[in-house]
Amino acid sequence: MNPSGVVALVSGGGSGLGEATARALAARGARVAIADIGMERAEDVAADLQGIAVKCDVRSEEDVQEALRTATEKLGAPRILVNCAGIAIAMKTVGKDGPHPLDLYRRVIEINLLGTFNMIRLFAAQAQELEPLDGGERGVIVNTASVAAFDGQVGQVAYSASKGGVVGMTLPIARDLSRSGIRVCTIAPGIFKTPMMAGLPEDAQASLGQQVPFPPRLGEPSEYAALACHIVENQMLNGETIRLDGAIRMAPR
Repeated sequence: MNPSGVVALVSGGGSGLGEATARALAARGARVAIADIGMERAEDVAADLQGIAVKCDVRSEEDVQEALRTATEKLGAPRILVNCAGIAIAMKTVGKDGPHPLDLYRRVIEINLLGTFNMIRLFAAQAQELEPLDGGERGVIVNTASVAAFDGQVGQVAYSASKGGVVGMTLPIARDLSRSGIRVCTIAPGIFKTPMMAGLPEDAQASLGQQVPFPPRLGEPSEYAALACHIVENQMLNGETIRLDGAIRMAPR
């Protein structure tokens, strides 16, 4: 799909990987709607891109429906969905203070996995009604997993489970939506310069980067964005999870 003139909805588009992707899509001519919880930053990014920002908790059916309605009214019906909203916690199954709190585990699953699926199902229900473009394509969905889906470290039980779920549902959703001409792929990033990483001291960031076989550094959000844009543009990419990690395989801790 050529993103020029097409409407893209990016969850978590106010910072990090989502912001980079929103900017990259806008640079290719897309009209971008940002769905995020942190509205101040999201509105600043949207203003830069001449797009819109909508407050949206990805877990909420009402919020996602409203984000889709607002995007459609102001920009046009979205054909591109990029799911970057998510959270991470570090907590062992059983730690010094006892077993992993179930409410924290549930919250990670609800935002990272259920929230991603909520965005997908509501976007797809609308996109399948659009007129097909070249090759019968109506929409493209790009999800965000993590190498933790495959190489979960100590303390990543909730995060790994949530991202493993995103990986696991990618192929069946692609198969489900194939009759509607909607493609689905997932990117599994390694260690990237996200806002969370940027808060670490420079020596800590350098140390983490040295764990990557090549290139021995943290990934740049623009590199994630470049792959997301390529998925949008390459019609044969469908039902696949792509590791974007410099060949890293995470150690236990």
